Amino acid sequence: MRLVVVVSAASGSGKSSLLQRLLAAHPELMFSVSYTTRPARGQEREGVNYHYVSREEFETRLAAGEFLEWAQVFGYYYGTHVSVLEQARAAGRDLVLDIDVQGARQLKSKLPDAVTIFILAPSRAELERRLQTRAEDSGETIQRRLRETAGEIAHWHEYDYLVVNREVDESVRTLEAIVRSERSRRARMEEEIRGILESFRES
Repeated sequence: MRLVVVVSAASGSGKSSLLQRLLAAHPELMFSVSYTTRPARGQEREGVNYHYVSREEFETRLAAGEFLEWAQVFGYYYGTHVSVLEQARAAGRDLVLDIDVQGARQLKSKLPDAVTIFILAPSRAELERRLQTRAEDSGETIQRRLRETAGEIAHWHEYDYLVVNREVDESVRTLEAIVRSERSRRARMEEEIRGILESFRES
């Protein structure tokens, strides 16, 4: 199986910016586009940021067992379609998923070798500043997100890696280092190693 990287973070932690930079610099990585019932925000585009579907369609797909993981957050459904694994295998690329704590737990139970990363803002005050600067949410919504963040951060110990996003370039380098390190794990190298050993036997 190709490398599967799961990235979670609270709103405003800078996860989207970090993933954009990581994916732009590494075409061998494939981003998993999730399904959601929430409306598009700002410059988001269908098939790029999410697949936007109605609540009825999502629930129909859910009942049919089409989601590898799913969650309901702030009243909206989010889910990863099972087909993304085969798409990544067929393309020969490693898969990056942007999913929340609930979804990460579900996916890890099905794919124990998945690598999980949690991204945090350096403090509550900085997270609040970023949410306000983003200007996408009302003050009430921002305060709700901050309360939810405390609950999400409590699950930090369930993740393989933690990245405190103080500075974008540094955080992107950290993500790159994690991916490089995980690709070199013995279990992921077995097929390539067998080929190398076989070449020595043939000679």
